Amino acid sequence: MKLGAQISYYKAWRGRKHAHTLIRGSPEQSFHILPSYFHMLEKLNPGTVTRIEVDGESRFKYLFLAFGVAIRGFRYMRKVVGIDGTFLKGQYRGFLTQLKEVIGDTDELALISDRAPSIKKAISIVFEKAHHGACAWHVAQNIKNKFKCADIMGSYWSAVNAYRCEDFTGYMTEISHRYQRVAEYLENEVGFEKWSWCHYPGLSRESEFRPRFAQSNGRHTLQLNPVTYHVKGGELEGVVDIFNKTCTCKEFDIDKLPCVHAIAAAHHAQVSVYSLVSPYYTKEYYVLAYGETIYPVGSQSQWDVPNEVATRVVLPREVKERKRGRPKTSRFPSVGEFRKRKNRCGKCGAYGHYKKKCNSQTGST
Repeated sequence: MKLGAQISYYKAWRGRKHAHTLIRGSPEQSFHILPSYFHMLEKLNPGTVTRIEVDGESRFKYLFLAFGVAIRGFRYMRKVVGIDGTFLKGQYRGFLTQLKEVIGDTDELALISDRAPSIKKAISIVFEKAHHGACAWHVAQNIKNKFKCADIMGSYWSAVNAYRCEDFTGYMTEISHRYQRVAEYLENEVGFEKWSWCHYPGLSRESEFRPRFAQSNGRHTLQLNPVTYHVKGGELEGVVDIFNKTCTCKEFDIDKLPCVHAIAAAHHAQVSVYSLVSPYYTKEYYVLAYGETIYPVGSQSQWDVPNEVATRVVLPREVKERKRGRPKTSRFPSVGEFRKRKNRCGKCGAYGHYKKKCNSQTGST
């Protein structure tokens, strides 16, 4: 209308689609240059690992890409990998096998997912040593949807964040007294070791480190042997081993950051508190993890690609005939995830309210 032309919605949609093709190229063109593109990524970024999997008809199945800088940087991070089931469809075993090749499989590695059955099964087959955990947020959403008991979320999150198993047991007892089925679900179907801090080697909470300095003041410290200290005062006592970096409160063990007892013990032993911090939190490790550069491949006209790579055939997948209507652009919700539908006013067309509560003068007489 602004340009003085009236066209149908369908014609406008086809014009937009044609413009995208002119700018981005066709799917056939994009898949054809994919091997060459990956070759240049590997050439300009040493250590980069790429894989393209095709079926018997040379049609694209999946790809794997791990930049060399990311692989090297991961060595200086806590070994935690999050896997979202929303964007991966079908079998996960191929992807996880490639992932294992670049990051390895150790008992320090933790893989967190949304409990999709295919992910759970693939992890158990491919990663024999790594720990598999469930995303606590998705577990919470499942509880809300399955048992309709949002009022116990406070107890649930307290159980998730409990450092000591004694505290965890107390919160689980509260849940069990109110909703026995939820407690059984968390223990038997999900498993405590999948979602609770005190049962599972998960991520840390670095933001809680500095307040511990103030909380350590006024604690009474007794040296038991050259490396072990008994710290009293506050709500909870702690026995700290500054050599093995552990404490009976379990905060030191899980966070890899000194707890209030460890800080008090370090002051008593005249040892730097920062010497007890895991190297994963040091600026040296941060620089080693993120200091390298990922280089772009540049213009296609400047690529130097071997003939066997340039001539490799990769075809797009066969696309089933699309149903009528506007194509879907938003992703599918993950397991346990739900979205609230926004209300749209039938009077003014705005979102967030109904026609009866609309204050707009549009359409009034």
